[in-house]
Amino acid sequence: MTSGQEAQETPRSGGPEAPEVLMRAIVQEAYGSADVLHMARIPKPTIADDEVLVRVHAAGLDRGTWHVTTGLPYALRLAYGIRAPKNPVPGLDLAGTVTAVGAAVSRFAAGDQVFGVGKGPFAEYARARESQLARKPANISFEQASVVPVSACTALQALRAAGQVTPGQKVLVLGASGGVGSYAVQLAKAAGAVVTGVCSTAKMDLVRALGADHVIDYTRQDFADGAEHYDLILDIAGNPTLSRLRRALTPTGTAVITGGEEGGSWTGSMDRQLRALALSPFIRQRLTMVLGTEGSADLEHLAGLLEEGTLVPAIDRTYPLERVPDAMRYFDAGKARGKIAITI
Repeated sequence: MTSGQEAQETPRSGGPEAPEVLMRAIVQEAYGSADVLHMARIPKPTIADDEVLVRVHAAGLDRGTWHVTTGLPYALRLAYGIRAPKNPVPGLDLAGTVTAVGAAVSRFAAGDQVFGVGKGPFAEYARARESQLARKPANISFEQASVVPVSACTALQALRAAGQVTPGQKVLVLGASGGVGSYAVQLAKAAGAVVTGVCSTAKMDLVRALGADHVIDYTRQDFADGAEHYDLILDIAGNPTLSRLRRALTPTGTAVITGGEEGGSWTGSMDRQLRALALSPFIRQRLTMVLGTEGSADLEHLAGLLEEGTLVPAIDRTYPLERVPDAMRYFDAGKARGKIAITI
């Protein structure tokens, strides 16, 4: 056994089996609303060679978790389970302490404080791949770290890889007060862009506090009214038509579509994103999309920004584990300003 590693207990042939260790977790046996979520005691997970076991101190609630809970759009069930999620414990974002590492893990040891993406972190313990974790910055709490991975990685990839943001560009963020949007505003400012955020009246103060140079209240003003044109648009809100996005772009501007809750029950907003990709080769403007992924390189880059204070997680509310259904209802109502954290 390597230094810093904890051996996994294995029952010996012919002898008494080791007692099963149980943990508290939120589980679901079917797709549906927040009502399908409930507390249970289930076996503590075991890890593969490339995984670590994390004692979860906090977890983040993100749009992806909502999709898996509800099973919408239906197309995602092909990956997550037809009738119910293959993994009954929801969640993606986590922050906690490593308690055991697999035989092939070299970057972490028991006792390390980490954040990243795990398999079912709405529980006391969760498995996570070594490649989807980074060390937690010492200057932020577990709650703050837990709401970073999915949303901030998506925002980072939308700006850098897909949007190719450069200093001085005029950037428009649709959905600037949400999970991805709250990070996109800060990351675009850090890249030297002039940022305009679009949100509802009640959330304008948050978007200003995040550093936006200008804020548009979508209930009173149309971002595509022709008054301004943008070099880069990040469409996180998920409902403008492609023609409206194009009207707000400069002649050679770029629109990046990520997420989105509009569209049919089968594919959600993906049909609009696919139409954008199909149209892009035939016009001067660039229309593209991003499906966020979480890897150690991006997480470590974000950790550096968190350490220096360039990036600050915006947490609206924090709920204890047993109140995850309430957290999901609040999230589903669209009231959240920034992120929601779950403490375990």
